Parts: sequence; C-alpha cells; structure tokens
Amino acid sequence: MIFKGFLRNLLMHGAVGTALGGVSTTVGEPQNLLIASVADWSFVEFFLKMLPISLPVFICGLLTCYLIERFSLFSYGIQLPDHIRQILSDFDKSESSKRTQAQNMKILTQALVAVILVFSLAFGLAAVGLIGLMIIVLLTAFNGVIEEHQLGKAFEEALPFTALLVVFFAIVAVIHDQHLFSFVITYVLSLKQETQIPMFFMVNGILSMISDNVFVATIYISEVKAALDSGAIGREQFDLLAIAINSGTNLPSVATPNGQAAFLFLLTSSVAPLLGLSYMRMVLMALPYTVVLSVIGVLSVIFILPLF
Repeated sequence: MIFKGFLRNLLMHGAVGTALGGVSTTVGEPQNLLIASVADWSFVEFFLKMLPISLPVFICGLLTCYLIERFSLFSYGIQLPDHIRQILSDFDKSESSKRTQAQNMKILTQALVAVILVFSLAFGLAAVGLIGLMIIVLLTAFNGVIEEHQLGKAFEEALPFTALLVVFFAIVAVIHDQHLFSFVITYVLSLKQETQIPMFFMVNGILSMISDNVFVATIYISEVKAALDSGAIGREQFDLLAIAINSGTNLPSVATPNGQAAFLFLLTSSVAPLLGLSYMRMVLMALPYTVVLSVIGVLSVIFILPLF
C-alpha cells in the first residue's frame, strides 16, 4: 500500500507539472498552438508574453510541491520503502550488466531523437503534426520496429482517452454552433478594459475545470478574434485577452480530470485502478495545486501583467 501511494504521488506531481510548464510555450499544451496561431505569435514571442504569468506560477507551483511533500498534506509525503528501493536498485544493476551494445545504441538513439524533438519544436521547423510523424519514423526505424503489429501496441493505452476526446469534440461543436458561450463573452467585453482581462481568466478557468481546456480556449479565442476583426477591441487589448485565455484555460483546469488532457489520460489508463487513482482522489490530490495556481495566476494577471 505504501509503494502504491508513493507511485500515486509521483504520477500526480507529474500530471500537475505538465500544467506548470505547459502554460509557458506554444508547444506546452494543444490550445497554446491555436492561440499562438490566431494571435500570430512566434515561439519566443509567446514565451515572453506569458512570462509575467508563467514565472510566478511556476515558482509557486514548485514551492507547493515541496510543502505538501514536506508536511505530508493531501495524501502526499509518502516515502519509498527502503526494501523496495533496494529491490529496484538490484534490478537496475542486473539489467544494466546484461544490456547489450545494440540495446545501448537504442537508448542513445532515443536520447538523440529527444534532442531533435526539442529543437524542432522550439524553432518551429515544421508543423507540430509533421514533427510528431518524423519522431515516430525515426524512433521506429532506428529501434528496429518495422512490423505494423509492433507499432500498434503503442496506441492501445490511448484508445479510451481518444474515445472521450471524440465525445468532447461533438459537445464543443454543438456549443460553438449554438453560440452558447456568446452571452458570457458579450458581457465580459462590455466591461471596462482593465476588468476584462481578470474576468476572462476567471471565466475560462471555471469552465476549464468542468470541460476540456482545449475546447474552452478554442471557443473563446475565436470569439475574441472576431471582436478584433469587427473593431470592438484593439490589438493591444486582444493580446492581453489572449494571454488571459491561455493562462485561464491552463492553470485552474488542474482541478478535475475533465480539464487537463494529462489528467484524463492518467484516469483512463490501466495503471489508475492498480494504484487506486479514482476521479475524486485525483480531485482531492490536485486541490492544493488548484488553489495556488488559480490564485497566483489571477493575481499575476491583475498586478504583474499590466507592468509589461
């Protein structure tokens, strides 16, 4: 039970970490790409525009991680038992001693491809989908995976997650077609300009807690772009609203598995029932992060963002 708790904590920290870092760059989250595309921001420009929000949130997120582990809050703070650590260490030594030159080359190849992936995404060498396809081809070819049945196993874990995505796409299509969020956007845009930005953050954040953040961002950035094209808002205000939408859909969405793709994938994976990682347990374990990321995010939007 202790070991299961330790692994559960690791997975939750890792899942929250995707939101902490994901808000910073165009490739951190799927909606970031969409927002950057609509706003016509480059990789570096996106990073710099998000920095007033992403940096304080990142620092406070790491501090939260330390505190909940240090004081064993919200089911965290479980240590790896010494006897299990010894078993893992012995297993690693045994496997390392039996590793062949071919296996070492496979590991080296995977490391090199990881470097290629980072540089390709950072410098925008191609569309993200093409970069992903290139990575699949490189890894499979140089690791000797040349049969279709071998390749198919890599996608088995994602099938339940993909099925849920299809359902979400259908729901968001109806929302967009019926303009169900239009009244909210119209109301927020009727407020004073300095009030619009934190309001967009909070509205996007609340909706992202109960619905997938990618779809929330898709709807809101489309409506804001329409407002820009119609002359209802200026370019400077549009940029600020885009920052608020990106941070609002990324940060508070850790509240539930509904909001974050990483959480949803983890919940639908085969490892979740083995570790007792249920929906409500994920919500409770994410609670300290939800509070900190949401509060620091909205404070950064109100007080730090206007300084840049």
